[in-house]
Amino acid sequence: MALSRYMRALVLISALLLVSLLFQIYRPPTSWHGPAEKLQEMTSDPNLEPTNEPEGHLWRKDEYGADNPNAPRINATLLALVRNKEVDGMVQSMRDLERTWNSKFNYPWTFFNDEPFDDEFKKKTQAETKAKCFYELIPKEHWDVPSWINNDLFEESAQMLKEEGIQYGNLVSYHQMCRWNSGLFYHHPALANTRYYWRVEPKVHFFCDVDYDVFRYMADRNKTYGFTINLYDAPQSIPTLWPETLKFLAAHPEYENKNNARAWLEDSARRPEHNIKANGYSTCHFWSNFEIADMEVWRSKAYEDYFEHLDRAGGFFYERWGDAPVHSIALGLFEDASKIHWFRDIGYQHIPYFNCPNSPKCTGCRTGRFTDGERFLFKEDCRPNWFKFVGMT
Repeated sequence: MALSRYMRALVLISALLLVSLLFQIYRPPTSWHGPAEKLQEMTSDPNLEPTNEPEGHLWRKDEYGADNPNAPRINATLLALVRNKEVDGMVQSMRDLERTWNSKFNYPWTFFNDEPFDDEFKKKTQAETKAKCFYELIPKEHWDVPSWINNDLFEESAQMLKEEGIQYGNLVSYHQMCRWNSGLFYHHPALANTRYYWRVEPKVHFFCDVDYDVFRYMADRNKTYGFTINLYDAPQSIPTLWPETLKFLAAHPEYENKNNARAWLEDSARRPEHNIKANGYSTCHFWSNFEIADMEVWRSKAYEDYFEHLDRAGGFFYERWGDAPVHSIALGLFEDASKIHWFRDIGYQHIPYFNCPNSPKCTGCRTGRFTDGERFLFKEDCRPNWFKFVGMT
């Protein structure tokens, strides 16, 4: 009988613990709301509206055979910065994107590495696509730490970033990657005759069938940058990025576009503490592990001069300036906001965030989901701010 009472007590305790755990997982957020969060100005949530293909003429797959020399493909590529050891993660990403899009259009893949690709990487990746694959080595002068960076100061700064809890802040290779992605990748000789690219990273997922040529869409509609996810950055990683940007603007006011998205960059209403810590920058940025873009934006004199200014300031190494905020600030200041496109119909995940359209073409992605991670991550969604400033609400 004693054992029976013990077992009943154990079952009861276990049940209570299970109920408590389920409550913690599924209870609604208290002080913020997640992907459908509405600013006071929002009358509808674009994340939840039915998602269709873009309007107007779209280029379909009929003439895009991999071996068709007259296919209407334009000078574009799928682009990945990846290491040999990441081959399995790269294959997973390729498999998703080939299934949902590129098997219909057969655009080439261009892989970059600061070390030569090995035979295993080449064999496994080429096996995932009928399109051509190119394997490129990054020039040493594009990857090495610049001569004007003080190594002692970098190590001291890296330690401070680590103590601040800034992810990868103490890894020199991460700083090198951010700098290369910000202002050097488009100078690689392999891309000399390429205009558009779709950046793809290892271990990402694509959920929706896309049945039109996205590069042709960008060219035909005069779009220069496409994104799926829009986030806040850690202000501790970029405290002098905006002050340096203002210095640059003071010297080059002619570069600022009159139809830009500067208000989005300087917003202080939604997360005022971020604006304060980043010295005037909201920290909102397009999450650049996904970007479909026209390299002519980065090759423009405005952007080249801006990158040179930032590069000489040293923040790619003394702080953790990422390519996402650098690209986003440049776009928000120098580009016409109407040329920036939210690919709402492309379902995408890079851990821990999602873009999940409300579309019958999508599987495995719950409509409106922003994250399946910890609850505090919901407040990192800056898409409501973008919707507000471009008039989508």
